[in-house]
Amino acid sequence: MAGMGDMPMRPARPGPPMQHRGPPPMARLRPEPIDREKTCPLLLRVFTKVGSHHQNEEFAVRGKEPKDEVQIYTWKDATLRELTDLVKEVALPARRRNARLSFAFVYPDKNGRFVVRQVGSTFSYVHGRGGDDAKTLAELGFQIGDYLSVAIM
Repeated sequence: MAGMGDMPMRPARPGPPMQHRGPPPMARLRPEPIDREKTCPLLLRVFTKVGSHHQNEEFAVRGKEPKDEVQIYTWKDATLRELTDLVKEVALPARRRNARLSFAFVYPDKNGRFVVRQVGSTFSYVHGRGGDDAKTLAELGFQIGDYLSVAIM
C-alpha cells in the first residue's frame, strides 16, 4: 500500500445518461385571467371560526354544516387578499389589526369523508410580509363545490 499516493487516479467512467421516470414535473402555470364581466361567478360557501378551523366531522352530515356560514359569489381567480377583505365585512374578529386568517379547503375524499386542507394565510391588514395574499383559488387547487374554512386567529 506504500506509494498509493503517487498512483494516478483513473478518470471516472461515464455512467448511463440520466433518465427521468414518468412524465416531466408540471410547471405551475398561472391560470389565464377570467373576464369577470363575461364569466358567471361561483358560489363559495365560507365557514369562519375564531381560534381554529372547523373539524372535518362538522361537515359529515349534509345540511348540518356549521352555522357560521357566509356565502360569497366569486371567481376562481379571486385572491386570498380579496377573500380576506370580504370576510372582514361580516366577521368582527377578522377586523382586528393583528388578526391572521388561515384558509383551508374542505372537500370529500375518495371515501366520502370530508378533509380539511390548509392552503394559505393572510393578515387582516397588509403588513408588508410575504404572505399568501396574491395566491388565487385556482392556483391553490380549488374545485367548484369545495367549501372554504377560515380560522381567525
